[in-house]
Amino acid sequence: MTVSVVLFTSDLRLHDHPPLRAAVDAADEVVPLFVRDPAVDRAGFAAPNRLAFLADCLADLDAGLRRRGGRLVVRAGDTAAEVCRAVRQSDADEVHMAADHSSFARAREERLRDALEADGRRLYVHDAVTTVVPPGDVVPQGSDHFAVFTPYFRRWSGVPLRSPLAAPRAVRVPDGLRSDEPPSRASVADVSEGLAEGGESAARRRLGAWLSRHADAYETGHDDLAGDTTSRLSPYLHFGALSATEAVHRARARGGPGAEAFVRQLCWRDFHRQMLAVRPAIATEDYRPRHDRWRRGAAAEADLRAWREGRTGYPVVDAALRQLAHEGWMHNRGRLLTASFLTKTLYLDWREGARHFLSLLVDGDLANNQLNWQWVAGTGADSRPNKVLNPVAQGRRYDPDGAYVRRWVPELAALPGASVHEPWRLKDRDRAAYDYPEPLVALAEGAARFRHGRGLE
Repeated sequence: MTVSVVLFTSDLRLHDHPPLRAAVDAADEVVPLFVRDPAVDRAGFAAPNRLAFLADCLADLDAGLRRRGGRLVVRAGDTAAEVCRAVRQSDADEVHMAADHSSFARAREERLRDALEADGRRLYVHDAVTTVVPPGDVVPQGSDHFAVFTPYFRRWSGVPLRSPLAAPRAVRVPDGLRSDEPPSRASVADVSEGLAEGGESAARRRLGAWLSRHADAYETGHDDLAGDTTSRLSPYLHFGALSATEAVHRARARGGPGAEAFVRQLCWRDFHRQMLAVRPAIATEDYRPRHDRWRRGAAAEADLRAWREGRTGYPVVDAALRQLAHEGWMHNRGRLLTASFLTKTLYLDWREGARHFLSLLVDGDLANNQLNWQWVAGTGADSRPNKVLNPVAQGRRYDPDGAYVRRWVPELAALPGASVHEPWRLKDRDRAAYDYPEPLVALAEGAARFRHGRGLE
């Protein structure tokens, strides 16, 4: 009786899972293994929203395996040690896992390979599981990565994709293997009240519903804050509960400008990962330094606190930050607006904003989060590093009726129409009726401070 192990990491699904398919094909029995490694938490993963969503994903993965005659084996401890222990207990010959490209994941992979080889076993690492196109597969001449998105997208779009794999019909697991109790959402404290349900089943339902109902309107409607026609698939992609490769195939099969615009967004995930894979330091350091003299001190700390709490005095910025606190997720246009306001109006360090996002975002992907923040702050891959988004103009454009603001800033719900974006224009006697702060800074003053700090004047 031959046995193989498949190690799940950030690929918590059964559909389109090359390591699982290879493990099932290679042996009579398979050990589906997930290791709760404290090192992952120490590396910054252990935000309550992500832990709760992870618990959902593991429960759904276990349920899917049980429908196929198997089960998920959960262990806690060092990944290499626990995998080797499971290998010896099951007398497995080989281990299959998905490639990941962060510095943490690469170090984990090397430790595991060395430990298995010392024990006479083999590790097989499968590409294009957590990405559509693996980092390094598409590079420009004379460089190890693309620094500009558009040429990367052109090359990425021409790469032949593998066909998605069906979920296995049966998974036979060896008898007698011990498993820890998987974590539950209920055991996690401080979870955002509106956090979405995790797991592959929810991901597949959401993808199907979005493709049928909203894909056609995505190209023109994805920035509509109140309309909320975005796919909301980013948490599932982050945890690998949904295959990005399958999502590209299904969107292209659907066709149309909206589907292609959606595919372009999936390409951004790969673009950022190929940058971080070869420049891991840019998780904390400027990709393109602008010699910013970020504000420090008590006044800066007070502004940062008000920003985190959604009390900046700019309604569309506050609405987005309150959505983040309630759902553990934020509309993409809101992410751009809040990041621009922090870095270019308040002139505070992008790392402070990135840290706050990672503390709450269920889709808190290091590559996407850090490099999107750098893009907005003007220290990343953006070709217009000094562009400042005006929150009033953006609010009027992307929330013209004020519905998004009223949903998340109920203090202003009674204001009519687009006036909700400029409550400070009310007469003093009317403003007193609203428990809403004055703007932290006038936009002109903030813009001047940014230009001075960056040495533009």
